[in-house]
Amino acid sequence: MTASARSGPRPTAPGRSRDEPALWPGSPSPLGVTWDGEGANVAVWSEHADTLELCVLAEDGIERAFRLREQVYGVWHGYLPKDVLALSPGTRYGFRASGPHAPEAGHRFDRGTLLLDPYARALDGPPDAPVSVVADTAYDWQGDTSPRVPWSDTVVYELHTRGFTRLHPDVPAELRGTYAGLAHPAVVEHLVGLGVTTVELLPVHHFVSEPFLRERGLVNYWGYNSIGFFAPHGAYSSSGTQGQQVREFKDMVRALHAAGLEVVLDVVYNHTAEAGGDGPTLSFRGLDNAAYYHRHGAAYADYTGCGNSVDASHPQVLQLILDSLRYWVEEMHVDGFRFDLAPTLSRRRGGDVDLEGAFLTAVRQDPVLRDVKLVAEPWDVGWGGYRVGEYPPPWAEWNDRFRNGVRDFWTQRSWGVRELAYRLSGSSDVYGTRRPLASINFVTAHDGFTLRDLVSYNGKHNDANGENGRDGTDDNRSWNCGVEGETDDPQVRALRGRQQRNLLATLLLSAGVPMMTAGDEMGRTQGGNNNAYCQDNPVSWVDWALDDDQAALLGFTKRLLKLRRDHVALRQEHFFEGRPAEPGGPKDVAWFAPGGSEMHEAEWFDPHARTLGMRLSGRTVRRRGPRGERLQDATYLLLLHAGDEPRRVQLPQTGSASTTWTLVLDTADDAAHGDEHEVGTSLVLQGHSVVVLCADPPPSAS
Repeated sequence: MTASARSGPRPTAPGRSRDEPALWPGSPSPLGVTWDGEGANVAVWSEHADTLELCVLAEDGIERAFRLREQVYGVWHGYLPKDVLALSPGTRYGFRASGPHAPEAGHRFDRGTLLLDPYARALDGPPDAPVSVVADTAYDWQGDTSPRVPWSDTVVYELHTRGFTRLHPDVPAELRGTYAGLAHPAVVEHLVGLGVTTVELLPVHHFVSEPFLRERGLVNYWGYNSIGFFAPHGAYSSSGTQGQQVREFKDMVRALHAAGLEVVLDVVYNHTAEAGGDGPTLSFRGLDNAAYYHRHGAAYADYTGCGNSVDASHPQVLQLILDSLRYWVEEMHVDGFRFDLAPTLSRRRGGDVDLEGAFLTAVRQDPVLRDVKLVAEPWDVGWGGYRVGEYPPPWAEWNDRFRNGVRDFWTQRSWGVRELAYRLSGSSDVYGTRRPLASINFVTAHDGFTLRDLVSYNGKHNDANGENGRDGTDDNRSWNCGVEGETDDPQVRALRGRQQRNLLATLLLSAGVPMMTAGDEMGRTQGGNNNAYCQDNPVSWVDWALDDDQAALLGFTKRLLKLRRDHVALRQEHFFEGRPAEPGGPKDVAWFAPGGSEMHEAEWFDPHARTLGMRLSGRTVRRRGPRGERLQDATYLLLLHAGDEPRRVQLPQTGSASTTWTLVLDTADDAAHGDEHEVGTSLVLQGHSVVVLCADPPPSAS
């Protein structure tokens, strides 16, 4: 707020009623409500409204309306002095917009609806009808800085803020399921001890539940129904929802940063909670429906499957998204974003996806955003919406080719081992013009089966969602190991444990950036529900009471993550070339058949092949240290066998003078390690197992 905006006598606007308080002119920037101690500047954009009113809500529910009479380039603005009414932190407010109701032209104005401020820093009120709140954004970060974990060292851990701590026994009851609960030392200790580097939070922009869910007695648990792009979700706050959620979120970020953990947000800018034509009017639809959404006349263009699609090609809508992103980086100190249904944000008016268009261009050149982690979910449900491998630097992408290929190999659905080799080596067929670090590798995510359910169910069991099994994918690529659901059969349970370890090993030993789903390391189950988006209950919450098998899986995952963290050979920054990195050295990667010889063409195209060996030469890692030195490591041999029966393999040459392989890991025998095996001797792989061996560890290797 500039001094000139508040100086001089209060204006008397023509036609103002005698009892209507006058606002000072104020400023069109910044957008939203900004309290400065003497009053509040108010600015809201609407290109097509005829009038706009600021409505301040008193504690007794009485609403006082102030008409915004100034307009500059579609921004309606004014300044409310505190001696007229204090629009100070904690005050609840909204807007009422009048204008044409002409759906065919995109206009749906209705003065009878109180609208949220698109720039509100906090929202309060009932879950289905929140209101905007003025928030105090002052905060002492106490020197907080981002850990800035390099992509090559990153392990993403996708979790739900509420569900992760809702049942944690060491978190005080009043903090469970909140930002403060996630910052609790017991929770941070688990994350650090596990060995992940980057916490990715499912949506924390304020969201509301769809009316059809409320009618069933359910809620939108995942949060992919945003309505407040600047506001932390109020229900995750233990300290209050009249601005306290902003401070509590910052406390959480500071605690995670202090432990060396990054915070990445899963953000939903592609659609809003206003849904389709029969959805609720909460904010954008009432302020300027024609500008905010892709439309075909009165109908909404639905590229998201959620009823509407935000039109980020409109300059003002693009500004809103960029302002929101910068706010979360600069004011809330988050370290990056995963963009839900990212292609929608790149659609032009008319619907075509343009990956050289306004959104990606603006983000790429933005001095704040271009240096944080940016991850695209590179598909939506509209035409031309599947864009895996096409996003430009500095973007990384969720790689569903990895998920599908790895699942197919371990369920024996794959056509040989070629697909697996591509995924293990960084998906050069998808990201060949970039680097393996563009690939976010995952086997499970919030959407679909948990890791345990992936090996326990052939089909989805979604009856609790109330949609008669119509929801959720049928393309699970899962295998129940012989029995559907939970069982006491010791052989089936042992096989399921081995399959979980196989999937984790494949994920965490592949080139690229691995992403784990919270609870998979502890055998979390959803009872076969592969679309638990509406289950805010123990179906979705992480259960911290572990049986022996779950505790063993947690220990295995920690060892696996430590193995990855300690050895640069398992964290390659560049694609393999299949040739020596230096004259006279071994190939950077070599592939072996069970007989011990390098794979030849017929073996690569054998549709029945179920066993693959991959040798990574640590002596020729294409990665350099801070002083430009070439980093060296042990040489590793990964043996993956998806067949039902044991398979004898001959151990190949190490690629050096060493003639011994040392066992590091065997998913069929969690206790096995340290055994030495001579080159040329044979080793029996148990059915459905991964074996890792190493040779030539450098003196500094752990």
